[in-house]
Amino acid sequence: MNKLFGEKNVHVAFEISLVLKGAFALAEIAAGMFAYVVTTQFLIDLVHAITRTELTEDPRDLVASYLLHAAQDLSVSSQHFTAFYLLSHGLIKLWLIIGLWRRKLAYYPAAIVLFSLFILYQGYRYSFTHSLPLLLISALDVVVIGLTWFEYQHLRRFLSNRRT
Repeated sequence: MNKLFGEKNVHVAFEISLVLKGAFALAEIAAGMFAYVVTTQFLIDLVHAITRTELTEDPRDLVASYLLHAAQDLSVSSQHFTAFYLLSHGLIKLWLIIGLWRRKLAYYPAAIVLFSLFILYQGYRYSFTHSLPLLLISALDVVVIGLTWFEYQHLRRFLSNRRT
C-alpha cells in the first residue's frame, strides 16, 4: 500500500492528471469559442439532424428527446453565459496547468484554491441540473487537488533540501 502512494507514483499520477485536465481545458476553450459563433437556430438544426433517425425509431428516446428539448430551450443569454463560462474556465485551468507543469511553486496553492472554487460552483450547478458529467468533472477535480497537494509538499521539500 505504501508503494502505491510513493512519491514516484504520485508524481506520475499528477502528470497524467495534468494531461487530462489540459485536454479538458482545451476542449472547454474550443467549445466556448464555438458557442460564441454558432447561432441558436444552427444548434436546433444540428440536434434535429442528429436525433431525427432515433426519434423516428423511438419517439420516446430519453437522450434524443432531452437533447432536442435542451436545444429548443436555449436562449441567447444562456448561450452567451455558457460560452463565457467555458472560455474563462478553460483559460484559467490551462494557465494553472502550464504553471504546474513548469513546477512554479506559487501555482500549486493557487490551483488548489481555484479548483476548489470550481468544485463549489459545479456543486451549485449540479443542484439545478443533476448532470452526471458535472459530478465526474468534480470528482476529477478532487483527485487533481489531492495530487497537487502531494506534489506541492514534495516540491517544497525538494527545494528546501537543495538550499541546505
